[in-house]
Amino acid sequence: MTIRARLTLWYAAVMFVSLLAVGVAAYFQIAESRSTVLRRAGIPEKLIARDQEEDFEDVSEILISCGLPAVVLAVGGGWWLMKKSLAPVARLRAAAEKITAQNLNDRLPRTGNGDELDRLAEVFNDTLARLDDSFNRIREFTLHASHELKTPLTVLSGEAEVALRDESLSAAERERTASHLDELRRLARIVDGLTLLARADAGQIALAIEPVRLDELVRDNFADAQILAEPQGIAVELDKCEEISMHGDRHRLRQLLLNLADNAVKYNQPQGRVTMTLRRNGDFAEFAIANTGPGIPPEALPRVFDRFYRGDPAHSNEVDGCGLGLSIARWIVAAHHGTIQIESAPAKPTTVTVRLPLSEK
Repeated sequence: MTIRARLTLWYAAVMFVSLLAVGVAAYFQIAESRSTVLRRAGIPEKLIARDQEEDFEDVSEILISCGLPAVVLAVGGGWWLMKKSLAPVARLRAAAEKITAQNLNDRLPRTGNGDELDRLAEVFNDTLARLDDSFNRIREFTLHASHELKTPLTVLSGEAEVALRDESLSAAERERTASHLDELRRLARIVDGLTLLARADAGQIALAIEPVRLDELVRDNFADAQILAEPQGIAVELDKCEEISMHGDRHRLRQLLLNLADNAVKYNQPQGRVTMTLRRNGDFAEFAIANTGPGIPPEALPRVFDRFYRGDPAHSNEVDGCGLGLSIARWIVAAHHGTIQIESAPAKPTTVTVRLPLSEK
């Protein structure tokens, strides 16, 4: 129940009780005064009692004919006044609901009259300013740190590759060097992912929008997924792939599909299955990819798009990854004005559905 509804009910209850109190007080006052006058005039008690009943009827009639309409008018007026008074609260709520991590520079509307709501909006705006500054510092740190890490990682990877070509290395040394190179490449992928997301948060990435045959990208992705799934004996199927054209960034859309396919293969069971479909759904292209993995607990579903979140640690430690794939996928989908959602439960297939608008926005 809204505050306005509660206040209106309380106000109506107070008005009704007040009306009853006034009616009772008026009746006893009139009855007492008239009884005193009649007794002094020598009127019998029976007539006085009858006269009191008539007084009660008169007071009741007055209350019903005049008091109740007055209460209704007062409650209606109070409701209108509360609506006007609480309108700034509704505007604050509507504006606050639109604030996200991507638009912390927006501000809540102020009335400028210096009342409590105006001061509350000022406090919220100050808080948003501090949050915006903190987020900007985090983005700048991530950008600078990832940029500084790229050069030494490239140098170390190059040195490891050169060392692997050394014929004098023993088998143990070669294995150790190869392991170091794998970890360096994994770290380089993490740095690249962080750089991409930090630049995306800062609005520094412009999409190269062009006509794209989405079905061709899906078929290419299907072929890539088969290569990824072959070592684990996972079957990859393309159930349906309708011919669909849209406007988008070909490179980013391919990256989106590859990230989803890579996740579907990595978080699967041996000899499992991955299924892809692409179809037109109204004004949207709908791509779905499902796998027969262990499933995602309900409490973990809201966090699967968080950066570095990898679900069950016991299972995630067995999987090569850094927990940025779905975060990047969500950004690519959002940049194309689409939606992405995951349906999953333990011991049940996990399905990721991407809906992309076919018209330009």
